[in-house]
Amino acid sequence: MQRIAIYPGSFDPVTNGHLDIITRGLTLFDKIIVTILENPAKNALFTVPERMDMLQKTLKKFNGRIEIASDDGLVVDYAVKRNAAAILRGMRAVSDFEYEFQMALMNRKLNRDIQTVFLMTGLRWIFTSSSIIKEAAKFGGNIDGMVPAYVKRKIMQKYPIETKGGKKGKMK
Repeated sequence: MQRIAIYPGSFDPVTNGHLDIITRGLTLFDKIIVTILENPAKNALFTVPERMDMLQKTLKKFNGRIEIASDDGLVVDYAVKRNAAAILRGMRAVSDFEYEFQMALMNRKLNRDIQTVFLMTGLRWIFTSSSIIKEAAKFGGNIDGMVPAYVKRKIMQKYPIETKGGKKGKMK
């Protein structure tokens, strides 16, 4: 029987920190279902289909060990529906711990059979978050190395920068 994990998130957009968690998660699980959670309370930059496209293009090298999906319900219910044994979560810093710990406890209360597995983000990605990357890109900051090249192109299509002459340009 395959060991399957759900890796839920907004992935708005997917970052190299997310890819680090996925790559390392594949050493623990046979298959990871990367699941975009639709949260109407969040003001997403990318639509769910756009995020699915970025994930599919970025993760195609994993040949069948990764599946891309979306859901708008409880993660534990989705995990049961997909025969997953665990929910995979990444943590960057102590500030993530309290929220993630509360969510893990609630998920455990809802379904004791679904485990939560935390992976600490690699040191290189501790400062990386989708929100910070979007903000940097919005104001013309260099986001090289924080997101895959395809994702960077998609971000820059959303945030063309003003050049000195007042014309819209593209970040290098």
